[in-house]
Amino acid sequence: MEFGLRYCNTNQYVDPANAVELAQAAEEAGFESVWTIDHVVVPDDYAPNYPYSADGRMSSGVPSNPRPDAIVWMTYVAAATKTLKLGTGVLVLPQRGVVVTAKQVATLDYMSGGRVLLGVGVGWMAEEFAALGVPFERRGKRTEEYIEAMRELWTSDLPAYNGEFVNFEGVHCQPRPANRTVPIIIGGHSKAAARRAGRIGDGFFPAREYVVELVDLVRRTAEEAGRDPDAVEIVTNMPEDEDEMALLARSGVTRMMVPVAGLAGVKDRGIDGPEDVLKWRETIERYADL
Repeated sequence: MEFGLRYCNTNQYVDPANAVELAQAAEEAGFESVWTIDHVVVPDDYAPNYPYSADGRMSSGVPSNPRPDAIVWMTYVAAATKTLKLGTGVLVLPQRGVVVTAKQVATLDYMSGGRVLLGVGVGWMAEEFAALGVPFERRGKRTEEYIEAMRELWTSDLPAYNGEFVNFEGVHCQPRPANRTVPIIIGGHSKAAARRAGRIGDGFFPAREYVVELVDLVRRTAEEAGRDPDAVEIVTNMPEDEDEMALLARSGVTRMMVPVAGLAGVKDRGIDGPEDVLKWRETIERYADL
């Protein structure tokens, strides 16, 4: 079992010094990764459609709260760490220009020595799409094309792609990722997201409550697509009760996310600062072999 910290580009960790201190403490404590959230803009009056809370409002605070760009924040802390992996949990991929995003991700991965984990999702906030001038409709299909196009840009000597939403040919996109590609982890808790992970994902990141329900669908879909179902990593949030961890491990979870703010964490041990991160070393060592 690997352990990551989520979501690190929020709250006091929008401050540059705090961000570095948190990331370095996480690396020292044995955390494998730090994870960011992604919102380019948050409309002041968005419809309460957030899928992971009872009231439909984001748990990361009011719309005016600072939310640094996920890729830029990860780049900043990458320069101050050595082994810590850098994950997006998740990047709202269909909102972004895919060629530019592929270049940014590849550059960060190359310069950090292959440490990027690209979590992607289709998004849920229609008002944000509107502000960015991107259609909300058919964002699932757009996301799938974007994933294919990014992999083409990362792996081919002379990339070319001809799709409904993306078209390019005869271009060079250098540097490539350190390992020639970047793991793409599909976020979401819907059956569509689970099938997408099974067909084209390197991993699947559902909310903890949906792991047991959806993992079998991921595996079946991978088999139907001629892929190794065990090659699709399962990632989810850390339960507050340690007894649930073994159940999640038996369900196939191999990475758990510990919250840096807003939740109690295991046995009511919250994380308010880097000094609290270091206290997790014993827990990480105890459960690493799950």
